[in-house]
Amino acid sequence: MRKSIFILLALFTVLISQAQTQYTLDSAWIRDNYVKTETMIPMRDGTKLFTAIYAPKDQSEKHPVLMTRTPYSCAPYGEDRYRNFWDNHWRYYMREGYVIVLQDVRGRWMSEGEFVDVRPFIKDKKAKTDIDEASDTYDTIDWLTKNIANNNGRVGVMGISYPGFYSTMAAASAHPALKAVSPQAPVTDWFIGDDFHHNGALAIMDGFDFYAGGFGYPRPNPTTKGPVNALKIPRNDNYKTFLEIGALPNFMKLTGDSIKFWKDLYAHPNYDDFWKARDARRAMVDIKPAMLTVGGTFDAEDVFGAWNLYKAIEKQSSNTNSKLVMGPWFHGQWSRADGSYLGNVRFGSRTAEWYQNNIEIPFFNYHLKQQGADPALAEATIFFTGENKWRQFESWPPAPMKETAIYLQPNGSLAYTKPAGKAAPSEYISDPAKPVPYTEDVHFNRTREYMTDDQRFASRRPDVLTFQTEVLEQDLSLAGPLIADLLVSISSTDADFVVKLVDVFPDDFRYEGNRSDDESYPMGGYQMLVRGEIMRGKFRKSFETPVPFKPNAVERVKFELPDVAHTFKKGHRLMVQIQSSWFPLMDRNPQQFLNIYEAKDSDFKKATIRIHHDATNSSAILLPVVK
Repeated sequence: MRKSIFILLALFTVLISQAQTQYTLDSAWIRDNYVKTETMIPMRDGTKLFTAIYAPKDQSEKHPVLMTRTPYSCAPYGEDRYRNFWDNHWRYYMREGYVIVLQDVRGRWMSEGEFVDVRPFIKDKKAKTDIDEASDTYDTIDWLTKNIANNNGRVGVMGISYPGFYSTMAAASAHPALKAVSPQAPVTDWFIGDDFHHNGALAIMDGFDFYAGGFGYPRPNPTTKGPVNALKIPRNDNYKTFLEIGALPNFMKLTGDSIKFWKDLYAHPNYDDFWKARDARRAMVDIKPAMLTVGGTFDAEDVFGAWNLYKAIEKQSSNTNSKLVMGPWFHGQWSRADGSYLGNVRFGSRTAEWYQNNIEIPFFNYHLKQQGADPALAEATIFFTGENKWRQFESWPPAPMKETAIYLQPNGSLAYTKPAGKAAPSEYISDPAKPVPYTEDVHFNRTREYMTDDQRFASRRPDVLTFQTEVLEQDLSLAGPLIADLLVSISSTDADFVVKLVDVFPDDFRYEGNRSDDESYPMGGYQMLVRGEIMRGKFRKSFETPVPFKPNAVERVKFELPDVAHTFKKGHRLMVQIQSSWFPLMDRNPQQFLNIYEAKDSDFKKATIRIHHDATNSSAILLPVVK
């Protein structure tokens, strides 16, 4: 027995030593094979942007350029300080001999100029002062191709989240050397569905933490030093902390008046020209480079952007080589994890590694290195959770998709036929003083796992309505946008409506083997969130011009949820939950028709919310069903 333990300890020591040696070799390999330079690249208006260039020392062949433009810093600064690209899949591109370029965008970190959040695209530029992120990308590419030794004249751009927005703008630059672009989880529309607003409701936890936590602080001069979070608030229980801060003007008091975009956000409560100008889809006309739009179906920040940027390219640039990939990932998971699970839910394979090796790297190699065969990617490569399987489609949404209404029934069931006759509506009291939490956990930072969380905590609340099918006798696959079509009446003049699509697991369900494949764990009765979205009721007819509800009158609230790719397996149930708060993920609605950014704590009132399900007023969810 003791001999076996010594053998195991010795083997463990050897493995650790090998791992450390491999890491050292990998870290040293960058310095041995790459040289880093830093430069200030001039833009057409004279502003200079800080750029870090990692170029192969190998001069025997010409190398492609792969660039990311970022507001988050291209640190470490100093030509003797190298970024450790081995933390993510950038290492594959260095092994392939790419020139790697990182740039601080205008007005951030070490770049000159003024920073503007999601700077609007200027379609018709008439003067050198007409600059945007597309023109800055054009000028950068022009400089790179003329000044980097042994580059092959072919450039690619990619980025995740905010850098995904800059990738989108790169595609609109029209530089002839730009051959391939991959916007990944791209910020696309900050009022309708990305990051800080969903259908007009403010994502208060993410928005406040992001801007008041440091990103929005003014930067008068170029710097290598990041901002220090100056917020002095309790950080152990977000539900309690955000509830005690109260109405939105109280959040503004905590930030002061120095955070420009936070002030802009308050100044534009409706979908006006300020927000429309910042819709990145406006720039997606007649795009030239090959496009690979990537996102995660469980991305808490920018799942809207990935789905809808692709659709805009298809609509406005019909001749563009544009592809879509959506995996079962949280924000950026495809670049820094194996993608085999999220929270309690498992996906059956290393989906991120599969994507990297079979899609992204072949895409860039083909278009930038002109090596390998055309990857011949399907128009849409989508991972379906539930069945845990990649599927390929010739279009998205898939052509065979059939929009199918499933109706809410008076007894809490769901059926494909309308309710018959008259029936009393289902109702609940929505109390802003006791909003429905977005998760059962107590923590401060918003989790990424809530996108697949167990919803049993919510279904047990009296202010959450639950409707579900009988046990499914065959698989049900959904592929495309969900549409909530609710007939409602409320006792007040405004309310929010949160609709959640939930997969209810069988009572005896369990995963065999955990994430390390050495034990099982039970998932019986688990209510997996598949998709959830909020609609601020006053925007039900127009995001530009909100209108109040007439108390107790039946009205339609119809809105689109982000696309879904999920199979409800035989033996499961499909559940729909409806509620009127989702806190502190989203700000609270006072449930009175007013400018919520100016609301007082005394403005928040209880309201009775009724969801109608009878022959005349038949609330439904429109499911995108595929075989």
